Amino acid sequence: MSFSQSRICKGCWEQMRLPVPLRGPASIPFRAFGIRPSRMNPNTCTICELMFTRVMKARKITVDVSVLFADLRGYTTLSQSHSADAVSSLLDDFYDECATAIWEFDGLLNKTVGDAVMAIFNFPIPREDHAERAVLAAREIQRRCQLRRERHLAEGVGLRGTELGVGIGIDSGEASFGEFGRSHRDLTAIGTVVNTAARAQSAAEAGRILVTRAVCERAKSQTAESEGREYRLKGFDKPIELYTV
Repeated sequence: MSFSQSRICKGCWEQMRLPVPLRGPASIPFRAFGIRPSRMNPNTCTICELMFTRVMKARKITVDVSVLFADLRGYTTLSQSHSADAVSSLLDDFYDECATAIWEFDGLLNKTVGDAVMAIFNFPIPREDHAERAVLAAREIQRRCQLRRERHLAEGVGLRGTELGVGIGIDSGEASFGEFGRSHRDLTAIGTVVNTAARAQSAAEAGRILVTRAVCERAKSQTAESEGREYRLKGFDKPIELYTV
């Protein structure tokens, strides 16, 4: 499976059966009205980003999603020993590899925060197998980032240990998706599922993917041989069982 650019918006087509053109001559009139490929996923459009506001007449909606967090390990250490330009280039590479992997499986690259990314699967492109897609995207992120790391090592960038390794966490469940904030509106998802995925990512060592029981139950074809154990996660009163996939 590889990322390919769609000529029409997948989100508008799947949600409303509207063939909104994203590329080619037919897209030119739409761009005049500000309708263009989304930066969160180039196979969706700017209508999708605010679909719940314009179509559902609500600032936020509850959606069943899979949330993925991926963090670049060793970035802080690298920033102290390499030039700002070199570190910035490494971070750009990380973002690019994550984006490509996430988009391959119809995910939304919702946020880039420092040396981490947050992705959402099942909105605005609905996919019943969104948990499986999130796991596959996580594995593709690891594969891509490992190849990129090997390339940097071959070029003599000066990496060592687990620098540029990636830790990933995934959870599935209901989240509130919409615009949050007043003075500064942020389009994102919030809820326990988001917090759990973020904490799972924090617990994941470089090169590891940790997922919750909910993900295992929904993505059995990808998690059948997964081993689980309890983790003490910040902000949670009780241990959370996480599985390595």
